[in-house]
Formats: sequence, structure tokens, C-alpha cells
Amino acid sequence: MWRREFILGLGGMAFARCGVAHAQQAAMPLVGYLSNGTPAGFSQLVAAFRRGLNEAGYVEGRNVKIEFRWAEGREDQLPALSAELIRLQPSVIAATGGSSPAVAARMATRTIPIVFTGGQDPVALGLVDSIARPGGNATGVLNIAVALTAKRIELLRTLVPSAVRIAALVHATGASAEEQSKDLETAARSHGQTIEISPVENENELDQAFATMASRGVGALHVTSHPFFTSRAERIVTLAAQHAIPASYAFPNFVKLGGLMSYGADLPDQHRQAGVYVGRILAGTRPADLPVLAPTKFNLLINLKTARALALEIPARILALADEVIE
Repeated sequence: MWRREFILGLGGMAFARCGVAHAQQAAMPLVGYLSNGTPAGFSQLVAAFRRGLNEAGYVEGRNVKIEFRWAEGREDQLPALSAELIRLQPSVIAATGGSSPAVAARMATRTIPIVFTGGQDPVALGLVDSIARPGGNATGVLNIAVALTAKRIELLRTLVPSAVRIAALVHATGASAEEQSKDLETAARSHGQTIEISPVENENELDQAFATMASRGVGALHVTSHPFFTSRAERIVTLAAQHAIPASYAFPNFVKLGGLMSYGADLPDQHRQAGVYVGRILAGTRPADLPVLAPTKFNLLINLKTARALALEIPARILALADEVIE
């Protein structure tokens, strides 16, 4: 009898421990991660986001869960993906990959906290009341990718002074397409130049855009920031090389794949900061009390191997400014 009761007691203890473990897992807060990018394209940024969460005291699988939804550059999917996440009742939604995910999440909920990363003015988009005092259920980290357009055009002209025609790839349906186009035209005019806007929406249009630029004798290209382009970085860099068009980019991964130049904010650091903000909200801070952060780190990357292939001489002063030079 005693042996039978002991065995039953052990079974009850194991069941109790199992029940506690399930209860603890069920009690874990859930973070919904909504992105306009792809898992592969955002792998480094997601790793940085997790580091930020860790800094705030949260480790995925131990005391927080993350549910991912990827639009992969198809902005029309964002409302449905937002709705999917909201049905899971997350404690916070991290909206990354441009301003469109943040707008979609904000339209879907005014109660669940949202932490965004994006390049457009969040006040103009209606995401926050002000940068210093967001006031609602959203806050985040700006990458000011659009605002850096003028600097990128200036650098591109310095690297390719012989370029008579400069073109820009803009995603046709992106939330920031109109703003990017205006900024590009203003930046070009400030240097006494015009710029040809090439709007694209899909793979076929991307190939056609490069063929058209080559036939028109475009001497330099600026690729604007959009997850559609980021997720197709290797393809874009390959097309630029095939058509021998020097190109500048918003993000360093293009340069590491063989692009000529990139200049922009430190995206991994911004996603780390977004992770910290998500952690602070999980710990009880209201998004309304967390000011929108501006980037403090900017990186210039130059690929000398690509420059040599394009027969370009990179000025010494530009090399001196570069944060990284790829030989």
C-alpha cells in the first residue's frame, strides 16, 4: 500500500509541476512583431531587437513570447496581419520595416501599446501627438531615412561627378513614396541637377527599370529606403553591376553585397532601442510617457572593389569620412 501511495504521490507532484510550468508559460506576456520586411532580410535587426529586450530584462522563451508577422514588402497585407496579431491579444506590438506597419497597427488598435521604427514624421502620420510627448498608445524610434536624402545625393554626386543623368528607385505604393520623391527633387535642384524618378512595384518592374535606366544613359542611381528593396538587396546590387550603374543605398547590407555606397542611421542600434522600449512597456511604462527617439549613430560605407570595377576614383576626403571601407 505504502509503495502504491508513494508512486501516486510522485505522479501528483509531477502533474503539479507540469501545471505550474504551463501556467507560467501562459502568463508570459506576448509581443507581436509586425514587419513590412522578410525574416531573412531582417535577421540582424530581429537579433538587435532581442538584445534590447534582454537589456530591459526580457528573454524570449523565458519570460516573454514573440509572435512574428511578415508582409514581405506587400503593404496591402499589413491590415490583415495587424488584425491577426490583435486577435492574439499581445501586450505590445513592435511595428518595423518603415512607417506603414505602424500606421496599420495604429489604425487597428488605440489601446494596445505600439513601438515603431520608421523614417517618416510620426506626428504628420497621426501616430503621436508630439515627439517629446507621444500622448497615445504609440511611441518609437525614428531612422529619418527620408530626411537623409539630400546627404545621399550630395555623396553620390561627389563619387560620380561625371553623371549627367541621376535616377532614383522609389516604391510606387510605399507610404513615403510621395515624400521621398519630393525630397529627391529638392535635393537634386539644390545641386543644380534634375533627377529621374523610377517608381516600381514588383519584380518585373524592377528589371524593366534598370533596363530603361541603362538605355537612357543614367550615370548614377539612388535606391530609396523601402522593405521591398531591402528584401531584394542582392537582386538590385546584381542589376546595378550588370548595367554598370553606380548606386547609393540607405542601408549597409547593400554595400556588403557589392553596392557602391550607403549612408544612414545605424539600424541595428535603433531596433535594439525599440526592444528596450518594448521591455519598458512590458514592465509598466506607458508609451505616452516615452518620447520618440531620434538616431544618434550614422554610418557611411564605401565598397572600393565596386568602385574599381566602375572605374571610379573615391576622393580621399570621402574615404576619411567612411565608417567602413570594403576592399
